[in-house]
Amino acid sequence: MHLKDKERISRTGLDSPLPELVVFPNQFKGYTITLHVPEYTSVCPMTGQPDFGEITLGYIPNRDCVELKSFKFYVQAYRSLGIFYENAVNRMLRDFVAAVKPQWASIKGEFTPRGGIRSTIEAEFGKRKK
Repeated sequence: MHLKDKERISRTGLDSPLPELVVFPNQFKGYTITLHVPEYTSVCPMTGQPDFGEITLGYIPNRDCVELKSFKFYVQAYRSLGIFYENAVNRMLRDFVAAVKPQWASIKGEFTPRGGIRSTIEAEFGKRKK
């Protein structure tokens, strides 16, 4: 495989259109919200085979909270998206931070074994106040 092909494939899914994350005004301060997605699926951009995993999003809201139905539709859109694990987790964090503007956010992807290797990818934004 040529370098240009590798570079193109490595960016697959990073800019694909996905459903909008809708927010609503937060009414409280100083608390953490944790969302668990036990049935995450996407497609390997190299093989076209399905990938499976669990996504955990934790965040401390600032002015807004994410509306759960929009988050569900956003995550479900990955089902037909060719994207590497690393890109999926970092894209989710990028999109989430852009929409919700939290004080702090962390996304952890725990993916089922492929070729005998289990992958865990974590990305974080901001500072978590103690």
